[in-house]
Amino acid sequence: MRYFYLAIGFVAFGLGIVGAFLPVLPTAPFLLVASFGFAKGSEKFDRWFKSTKLYKNNLESFEKNRSMTMKTKVKILAFATIMLSIVFFKYEILPMRIMIAVLLLLKYYYFLGVVKTTEQS
Repeated sequence: MRYFYLAIGFVAFGLGIVGAFLPVLPTAPFLLVASFGFAKGSEKFDRWFKSTKLYKNNLESFEKNRSMTMKTKVKILAFATIMLSIVFFKYEILPMRIMIAVLLLLKYYYFLGVVKTTEQS
């Protein structure tokens, strides 16, 4: 299982790197998955990952303080809203539309109401 978690960590880390340069691909969710994979897979890789600039710029404040900058929140919410809206308007399946609307409301409640906002450092 250790190698499986490390593989997840490296794939997610790679996608996080791509997401740092492409505005349509979110960085933070992939880095959260990478953090989980490295933490489960290897203490050495977990320490390495947490020393990277990518981790420090995107996840360090969230992991330590359970808070994010408003810029990070907006990026995550904008990407999720766009992707879910495409599906919402493409298909006319009422139960699916209700589920997407509820999911969007919960995401906005969580990110804007539960997760604390910190100043840009």
